[in-house]
Amino acid sequence: MAAEMGRMPFFYSPEGRLVQVDYALQAVSRGSTTIGLKTKDFALLSSQVKPTRPLLEPAEKVYVLDDHVGATGSGYMGDLTTLIDELRVEAQKHRLVYDTPIDVGTLSRHLSEYLHQLTMYAVRPLGASIILAGADELGVQLVQVDPSGTSFRGSGFAIGQGADDALDTVHKDYRPDLALEEAMALTTKAIEDLNGGKSVIEHGVVRADTKRFEHLVPTATG
Repeated sequence: MAAEMGRMPFFYSPEGRLVQVDYALQAVSRGSTTIGLKTKDFALLSSQVKPTRPLLEPAEKVYVLDDHVGATGSGYMGDLTTLIDELRVEAQKHRLVYDTPIDVGTLSRHLSEYLHQLTMYAVRPLGASIILAGADELGVQLVQVDPSGTSFRGSGFAIGQGADDALDTVHKDYRPDLALEEAMALTTKAIEDLNGGKSVIEHGVVRADTKRFEHLVPTATG
């Protein structure tokens, strides 16, 4: 019965859960450890760059969507890049139609609706979760959207491998007045603790004063 339900994307389990969405969430949990952190002055994205085979370049993990907003994510890379492309197109469409940058709330709602539609028809939900960081009229914003289309706002998120442990590490030392260097050290520690202290970590930051998202050079630790 369970195997049959797993082949049917629109089936509920006896417990009332969408089976294919649960599988998508499991795919996210096997991805790179990825953290989003927000203070009153900035929002920071940090993601582990997993080692690849020799001679292969690692995949990009932090993406610029528009001047004022960026994203990272965890899960299947093909699904993740599909969502990044969708977000970039939506941001550019908004600029062309309204001649203003898209606000983070509108962009996250579009992503939520896009992902939710994939749970309603005979297609598989995408196995990727996204964290958005941006700055608009409401200030610095940090939003997570999961494969079901559910969105969450907050000051800290962790997705991917060891997400719960990483979030615990961040929560213990989090302060709303953290400096950027302190926040980067905190997210780096959370990722290192899960990966034996040796990781390449990619960062991106958007600041409240400049309202520009910056893709920072990956840092190697160890």
